[in-house]
Amino acid sequence: MPTNGQLILERAIPTLSALPRALYARAESLNAGSWTPPHRHDWVQFSYAISGVLGVHTAEGSFYAPPQWGIWIPADLEHQVVTSMRAEMRSLYVRREDCAWADGRCRVLEVTPLARELIKSFCLLPAEYPQGDSQETRLVNVLLDQLANLPEVGLSLPLPRHERLLGVCNELIESPERNVTLQEWAERLGMSEKTLMRLFQRETGLSFRGWRQRMRVLSSLSLLEEGDSVTNAALSCGYDSTSAFIAAFKNLFGYTPGELFRQQRH
Repeated sequence: MPTNGQLILERAIPTLSALPRALYARAESLNAGSWTPPHRHDWVQFSYAISGVLGVHTAEGSFYAPPQWGIWIPADLEHQVVTSMRAEMRSLYVRREDCAWADGRCRVLEVTPLARELIKSFCLLPAEYPQGDSQETRLVNVLLDQLANLPEVGLSLPLPRHERLLGVCNELIESPERNVTLQEWAERLGMSEKTLMRLFQRETGLSFRGWRQRMRVLSSLSLLEEGDSVTNAALSCGYDSTSAFIAAFKNLFGYTPGELFRQQRH
């Protein structure tokens, strides 16, 4: 956790014992470096980044939401929310009985234009909005329907449970620019390359190369959101070629870095 005078960036966890309605909204302006301690809720949380990049860390891995994406956090899942830069976040808390359609996975969802406008409208309502056959309840029902159908995107970075392999992954996350080869990691762990490749695939569902590429692209989000150039972001995250970085970025997001951030600013 942050030290040397930065503890003020710890965010308070809401002290709600129960949600007053099916949906509850929370709007926050977050400073760079804000974080929460590990915690869990008795309800589902959907954290949506209007600006900035949100990170949610769980025992299963890390999940990232650039502007106009959101992170679905199941009830009872221990998690931390972090931001490396200033961010505008809108969180929806959903009673578990009102989203029985959801599975128990943490995942990143693309916020459609309709869902975005519904979230904006809902955030203007009082916490105890009128129930029954009211305009507010109808809006909530439509919003819940939209949340149920938001497209999932692969902006997660699964982590292995294998202790020594997890140590390797954490080192790579701390220094994405490092170009240590698979053979060098295998020698360090005292196993063959093939054994390491099989272990990595089993533990994360990704190849070593695929995992490292995804980690590097996700690491670039905060740099790009802060206005760094594509070239500097690519070099800082371990790419020797800007074109290779752009291709990997587009493969993950469906947009080039320029297209993505122009779209979000618009």
